[in-house]
Amino acid sequence: MLLANSQATLSMLQHIHMLGVHIAMDDFGTGYSSLSYLRSFPFDKIKIDQSFITDAGDIDSSVAIIRAVTSLGNSLGMQTTAEGVETVEQLERVRREGCTEAQGFLLSRPLPARDIPAMLERTRAVVAGEIIETEPETSGERDTDKPGRRRSRASVPA
Repeated sequence: MLLANSQATLSMLQHIHMLGVHIAMDDFGTGYSSLSYLRSFPFDKIKIDQSFITDAGDIDSSVAIIRAVTSLGNSLGMQTTAEGVETVEQLERVRREGCTEAQGFLLSRPLPARDIPAMLERTRAVVAGEIIETEPETSGERDTDKPGRRRSRASVPA
């Protein structure tokens, strides 16, 4: 929506950026995302849509897109965040393709601020390979008490 009035949006984003706020282009590769926006707007981060992460194990073109977006981000000096990382295999895949951050239920569920320090410690353990994912859950409800299964929307280094 912000991109509809691009001149006003560019001015507003530049002012926000000058205040030290980091700006991310969300769901890159879907909808209204465009390469020209990366050139025009002061983005610090590209967030790769979770559909590419989900399909990376089965569809070669999804891996190629992840690789291309991470390379583009690196060339432009931007961080790249893989959205929707739910398995250790997906985390390893985005790491291999050069993605600099990951977010998803593998790392932790959305949390209140008071629970973030403990989540960060668990996330450090996941990233370090000290926690291994358990079997997939069968119910629709996410079980946060399952050992080894950590989920989050927080972005962490991939």
